Amino acid sequence: MKVFFRRIHLYLALGAGLVIMVTCLTGAILVFEKELMQLFHKHRYYSTAQTSRLPLDTLINRVLQAEPVAKITSVKLYSNPARNVEISFTKNPAGRKKTEGKQKTRSKDEKAKPAEGLRLVAFVDPYDGNIKEIYNHRASCFYWVMDVHRWMLGGDIGKIVVGVSTLIFLVILLTGIILWWPRNRQILQQRLKIKAGAGFKRLNHDYHVVFGFYSAIFLLVFAFTGLAWSFEWFNKGIYTVTGTSMERPKVPKNGENISSLKINREQALQAVTGTINDAVYYNLTLPKDVTEPYAISLLERSAIHESASDIYYVDAYAGNIVSRQLFTERNMGQRVRATFKPVHIASIYGLPSKIIGLLACLLGTFFPASGFIMWWNRTRKKKK
Repeated sequence: MKVFFRRIHLYLALGAGLVIMVTCLTGAILVFEKELMQLFHKHRYYSTAQTSRLPLDTLINRVLQAEPVAKITSVKLYSNPARNVEISFTKNPAGRKKTEGKQKTRSKDEKAKPAEGLRLVAFVDPYDGNIKEIYNHRASCFYWVMDVHRWMLGGDIGKIVVGVSTLIFLVILLTGIILWWPRNRQILQQRLKIKAGAGFKRLNHDYHVVFGFYSAIFLLVFAFTGLAWSFEWFNKGIYTVTGTSMERPKVPKNGENISSLKINREQALQAVTGTINDAVYYNLTLPKDVTEPYAISLLERSAIHESASDIYYVDAYAGNIVSRQLFTERNMGQRVRATFKPVHIASIYGLPSKIIGLLACLLGTFFPASGFIMWWNRTRKKKK
């Protein structure tokens, strides 16, 4: 029986090994994306904290002065007094012509989003109003790494290639565990540690077998959760298994007192901060029309992970909270799906899980190579 599983393990690895190597390597790079960005671009994210902050409208006007054709979409503020305010905005499609050639590798769903305009973020000092940087994530090196990780620079075709390779990777990992499983305690001891002082062939074998076992469970989790970004049927399956609906609650409308006297952004934010005053961040989304309220998403410090955010809707005229959507009140399928991202990027338990994710992805990068060397040595031995 193990001969059968060994052949499946080998042939699938030969077919998808290169894609698996690239996906694991880019995944390892992306684990500490936020930390690396803040380390190498500290001026973008941090300023010297002072006693008084400028009003949000003043900060927004500074951005509009620098970008007259900008359409402000949201404002993100942090409880950390040293963090800069992030003002997201779009520019009209005419301003995107120079960058359209670089976007041809996106998948259809990713292409549809920038149709509203080029998406940029202005990092603004909340104390003096100076714009530290206008940032285009699509022009960053990390977005290129993400492009390789998710689409192999191949748009829709690349997305399918990555998805199929991920499915194959799951089978490879499962068959690898079956092949690793020892018959007795003596073999078990051999497969749990690397033999010191051995030659290259034995070290390569032990690397593949021993580290493969230790990292298999983590790679299985990363690969399984990664399917959610490749296949729609997988997403639908989450809600089918949990017996819940994919449909999110509808955005409420403003009350009947619609007039020309709309509350400002500061007042909308204060309507929520008066209730929740110690969140990690507050992300204020501006209404698209006169009927929509302000939407303020926030992450409480007690949240179980970074995707467990709550949304509060504030009437754009009356200034009261008209509705809220708490993470704990979402149905089972929505909570499970929201958990996939922090699990997949290994941020679910903070720094410890990120270190585990980095090591597992780095090990996964070289398993196809070590397995190929084992197969090549075995083939040469048979020929001799």
